[in-house]
Amino acid sequence: MFTRILTSALFAGAAAGLLIALMQYIFVQPVLLHAELYEGGDLVHFGAAPVSAIQDLPGFDPMRDLLSVMFTMLVYCGYALGLVALMSIAQERGAVITPTNGMIWGVAGFVAAHLAPGFSLAPEVPGVAAADVAARQMWFFPTVAAAVAAMWLLAFHRNAMGIAAAVVLLAAPHLIGAPEPDTFAGPVPTELGALFAARALGVGLAAWVILGALCAYFWSSEAEAE
Repeated sequence: MFTRILTSALFAGAAAGLLIALMQYIFVQPVLLHAELYEGGDLVHFGAAPVSAIQDLPGFDPMRDLLSVMFTMLVYCGYALGLVALMSIAQERGAVITPTNGMIWGVAGFVAAHLAPGFSLAPEVPGVAAADVAARQMWFFPTVAAAVAAMWLLAFHRNAMGIAAAVVLLAAPHLIGAPEPDTFAGPVPTELGALFAARALGVGLAAWVILGALCAYFWSSEAEAE
């Protein structure tokens, strides 16, 4: 069983990570590179003459971009390992795992890992004001864990108690409140920050849908091969 989980996760995570790295390179990285021009002082937004929204950005950098691809593949292999493990538990409980409903698993993963924490800790471009990293991590990881539990309850315990518990788990971290900076400051235009948050969440959703479908595909393929 463990070998099957590991094999499915590695194939799914590597394939999804490669596709996601390409999407990040096309849609997310240009926004980051643009923001870094403001962070480093090459461009000035506040109190200066209007700055063109179109800038010459660095092109393909083999070292930076290939390392980014490798890191993305490793991260999504980790995500896939958790997703396939949960799929195996669900299958033992009678659930049918297919690439089609694997996409729904992916949406649930997106909600847990991106949307739930991002509701109060939005994706940030370089140079913006932010609370202490340790404080954000202490809020982020329990929020993700609570969202994972909530998704499981909504999927497999669809009764009044299960739904109520899921709502509490999803809402509690935000009612408690995420860490916030003492002051709001930063050299990056708000338009870039908003674009980055939108792109990060959009690519994140696509990434998890792809990952869910691939995890289900490789998991079911391994079952057929046995």
